[in-house]
Order: sequence, then structure tokens, then C-alpha cells
Amino acid sequence: MTTHATTPPMRNSNEADDDQLKVAERQGDAYGNALQAMAEEDGAVTCRAGDYLVAFINEKAEGMYELDGDRLIWREAAPRATAHLEVAVADAADGRFVPGLEVHVEVTADGRPLVSTELPFLWHPFLYHYGSNAQLPGEGPYDVTVRIGAPHFMRHDPVNGKRYAEPVTARFEKVRFASGRKLSPDASPRGADAPTAGAGGS
Repeated sequence: MTTHATTPPMRNSNEADDDQLKVAERQGDAYGNALQAMAEEDGAVTCRAGDYLVAFINEKAEGMYELDGDRLIWREAAPRATAHLEVAVADAADGRFVPGLEVHVEVTADGRPLVSTELPFLWHPFLYHYGSNAQLPGEGPYDVTVRIGAPHFMRHDPVNGKRYAEPVTARFEKVRFASGRKLSPDASPRGADAPTAGAGGS
């Protein structure tokens, strides 16, 4: 069950006046535009959960660069990977991306678990998100449950800092998935394949 939606405070304080809060809202508008662009490209399902707007997006499995010592190496999507799972989390009041979260996703079909994994933060050229490749048996539909832990980072502001105090759950039912791999033969240098989440865990 999806956690009841709440709205975190956005009020004048000794840390942020009305004009500064509007700056935060403009940042949120920009992130919202990026999320809309991703939704138009790959589809997205969204819901309000606790103090967040949570969006789930899936596309074909893809490779990524990772720092290995002092250089970046390309880690291609593994041959068994069929999907890339993405979760975007925005503040429900100002719309900004929320970093530093512990995000867990579960994918099931008819109550049968197929994927259960933590999603790390991923840099993306236009939409920061949490994500991972996964192996699934087809396009679904699948039920997706996203769990977000209460973050441990400090919060500025005696008025507006009272947010993200509880873990939340967002549930999306009967989601159709993309299936396949997005290969990048020109990326280099190359290393081991990217991790792939499968049934029961990473």
C-alpha cells in the first residue's frame, strides 16, 4: 500500500525568506521538466507518497561508466539484463530531486518475486535518479513496490527542515516493461559488465 501523502513545509524562516523559497521552487520546476521529458521518452508512473513525489520509469538495460581507480571504465549491460529500472524522487513541496536516499525496489508478477534490489544514485545527462539493470522474463505487466528509508542526512532550517522523517512506500500496479539491451559499442575503455538484479536479490 502506498504511504499517505503529506506536504512538507515551505514557509518563511530565519534560514529562507519567500524569495529564496521561490528559488527552490524554480529548481523544482526544472527537475519536473526533466522528469516530463523522460516520461515522454520512456513512459513513467508517478504517485505521491509521504513527503515525496515518486516516479518509476523503465527502459531497456544499458551500460554506464564507473570510476575504477583513477579512470572511468564502461560497463556494458550484461547479456542476461533485460530492463533498466529507474526511480526519481522529488520533494512534494518544492519539486527538487532528493539525493542521499536508500531506495529499494521490488518487482513481482502474480505475487511471485522477480527482483528485489537496492537502487544506487546514478548520474544522468538530464534526469538524476536511482537505478539498476535487472533481469525479467518479459514485458509483464508487473507490480512494482518502491521503499524509501528515512534519510540520515542533516536538515537545515528550524521551520522547513521538518521533512522526510518516516520511511515511505510507493506501489505501482500492472506496469508494462521495455525489454532488451541498449548497447554502446563505441564506449571505452571497457571493463566487466554492469551489475544485474535478478530474482530474490542483486
